[in-house]
Formats: sequence, C-alpha cells, structure tokens
Amino acid sequence: MGEAAFEDDLPVDSHALADVDPEFVGNLRQAIADRDGDAIRRMLAPLHAADIADVLEQLTAGQQEGVATLAPDVFTGEVLAEIEPDTREVVMAYLDPSHLAAAIQELDSDDATEVVEELDPETRAAVLAEISEIDRQAVEQSLAFEDETAGRLMQREFVAAPEFWSVGHALDHMRASDDLPDKFHDLFVIDTGFRPVGEIPVCRLLSARRDVALSDLMEPPRILVDPETDQEEVAYLFQKYHLVSAPVVDSAGRLTGMLTLDDIVHVIQDENKEDMLALAGVNEAGLADTVVRSVRSRAPWLLVNLATAVLASGVIALFEGAISQVVALAVLMPIVASMGGNAGTQSLAVAVRSIAERDLTAANAMRVIWRELATGAVNGLIFAVVMGAVTILWFQDVALASVIAIAMVLNLACAGLSGILVPLGLVRAGADPAVASSVFVTTVTDVVGFLAFLGLATLVLL
Repeated sequence: MGEAAFEDDLPVDSHALADVDPEFVGNLRQAIADRDGDAIRRMLAPLHAADIADVLEQLTAGQQEGVATLAPDVFTGEVLAEIEPDTREVVMAYLDPSHLAAAIQELDSDDATEVVEELDPETRAAVLAEISEIDRQAVEQSLAFEDETAGRLMQREFVAAPEFWSVGHALDHMRASDDLPDKFHDLFVIDTGFRPVGEIPVCRLLSARRDVALSDLMEPPRILVDPETDQEEVAYLFQKYHLVSAPVVDSAGRLTGMLTLDDIVHVIQDENKEDMLALAGVNEAGLADTVVRSVRSRAPWLLVNLATAVLASGVIALFEGAISQVVALAVLMPIVASMGGNAGTQSLAVAVRSIAERDLTAANAMRVIWRELATGAVNGLIFAVVMGAVTILWFQDVALASVIAIAMVLNLACAGLSGILVPLGLVRAGADPAVASSVFVTTVTDVVGFLAFLGLATLVLL
C-alpha cells in the first residue's frame, strides 16, 4: 500500500501540538457551528495526523460528524489510523466508501486492517470493492484471524532476501523497489522455501561492504511468531528480547508478515489501560461517550459491589447488640475495614501487574505469598500502635484500644494474603485476574475487618 500522508514528510508550514490548545478547539467548534468547511481545513490541514486525532477527540460526537461532512478530505488514511476507535466509528459513518477506499490504500496493511474492521458489513464490502486486488486480499487475510492476535496485528509488507545474496544485491534490490514498507528495521533472510533463517538490522546492512554475503552477516531470528499468538504474548516477547520487529510465519514456517515496535507499543498501552480499568470495574469511556453508554458499562459492577456491601452489612447486623451497648464501636469499625481495603488493593495491584508481566510464576509464588502476608502483618502492627494510641486519647479505654489494635493486625494481614491469593486463584481457574479480583478482595477485607473487630469487642468488652 502507498505512502502515508502526514507521517514523516510534513508540509513546511505544518506544526505539532504539544498539548491541545483550548482556544484552538474553541475556534474549531465555532467553524463547525458556522458550517465553514474551508476554515476547518485551514485549521487542521497543517497539523500532524496524531495532533488532528487529539483535537478531534476533544469534540462531541455531533461535532465530529460535522467535521466529517464539512471537510471529509481532512480524514486521510493516517488520520483514520491515529484516532481512537470510538471517534473513528463516528466519523466513518459519514464518509463516502470511495473516500475511505482511497484513504485505506495510503496505509500499510496492519493499519488498513485496523480501520476496515471498524466498518459495518455493508460499508466494508463497498470499500473493499474499490481498492486494488492485492490490497483487498491483504486486508481480508488479516481479518480472517481472530481479533487481538498477531495475524490481525501484523504488517504484510516486509523486506526479504535469499541467503545467497550479497549486501550489494540486497541494497540494489531495495533501491529499485517501489513497494517497500513505509518503515522497516530489519531485512529478513529466507531460504528457498521462503522460511526465515536470519535477520539483519538495516543499520548493519548499510555499514557492511557490498561483497559480504547475507549469510555471513545475519543472525538467527530471535523469535518466530505464529499468527494465532495472542497480542499480549507478542508484546511480552518484544519486551523480553528488546525487539524492534519480528517475523510472522504460517504453519509451514513460511514468512507471511512482520510485527513492528510501533504496533507493540500500542498493544502494551492498551493492555495496561485495560487492566487498570478492569481493576476499577469499568470499561473505557471515550470523551464522546454518552451518559447512557457510560451507565451501561458501569452499572453491572456497581450491582456486584452492592451485593458485597449487603454481605458486609449482614456481618455488622450480627453484632447489633454490641454496637448498641458500646457506641464507640460504630465510630471505629469503618477505620478497620477501610485500612484493610486499601491494603488489599495495594497487594492486588502489585499481584495483577506481576502476573501480566510474567514475573509471578509457580516457581516464586510461595515466596511472594509469604512476602505479602508478612507485609500486611507488619503494616498491621504499625497501625495497630497508632490506632491504639488514638483510641486511648479519644475514648480513654485501654480494652477498646487493644481490640482495635488486634483487629487491625488481623485484617491487614488478611488483606495482604487475599490480595495475592485471589488473583492467583482466578488465573488457576482460567479467569482474568484484573476483572474480578477487586470485588473479592474488598469483600474479604470488609467481612474480616468487621468480624474481627466486632467479634473481639463482644468477647472483651461485654
């Protein structure tokens, strides 16, 4: 596919936005309200595609629609590839299939696939009918793979040369070619069966003598990626082996594409963002999301939290008599539960991140479990002393201070333990630890906190 606009060769008068300027966005909104397509073009055309994407994402869905209808030529292939999926979904609904087809052909196959997959089936068919046969086959073959796999992510444009070529042959071939990828970092060396047997960084290729054989210059591929491999696994391999690109091979070992670092950076960011949001029990909310859409994504988890809160309240109800006799218990018991919840969240965050980065394994699980238990217990001792002193000063009751001190140690130790055991248990069960762990950990710390504090108070004070 062709050269991408707004990528590296910016116009002389182009400029970059370090941050989105509120005044600039305000002027753009005014141009949209005035239905002034020329003004919209003058404002956006000089910007880099990434900056155009940032500006568009500050607009409402209705304003994004206005830009698409008034100045559709702003949406080049590179701009469509840069904007977030929710924004892309809005604007592409108002762009002609012919415009989309022209924009898509500017992109490498991986970016083209990302754009095409957002289209509804009818528009997708119309767009694919207008692009070249080669480009259509590349997109359709990528779409045949499952979402979030290497096959969907890979770029089908790459540079390969047979192992019996010299450096001079490879350089002459690349200079004569009009079908090179927009960006590539490695030359893949292949055998007669088109199987990758080595790779050569471009910098090493350029610094070598022309008569040196590629077979003498190459290194064995550090990894060969199966197209069915999950993108999170690929991102892990890129991080582990410090890769900038990697070959993708089919079931017969033939080279079919490559993965590049820029795509993997997006995967790492997306996976981290997904884990962070999952820990909070929410889905990603774009700036253009409506209230209804946000409520639908968040209400189910709030319902689960309500159920766990009722369970914790049920524990409190068991000690209604004790609370009625010692009013100070009602004042102090939220402190025990809150400290436990925060300690559990700390342990959970560390555990989920370690699992995602493959640092927490069966080989070191017991050591990490013991560390989190000990950390929780030591923190419990520290804050037991603090809360014991506060309670004595507040209520002049040594027995009550002893109760909250012991409850604090028990709950923080339990919080540290549950923060590591819950995600490990979910992994063992085949579930995503980032999605459900927080609910279970919070429930454990609330129940244990109330039960320990109120139970001990009943035994000691009554």
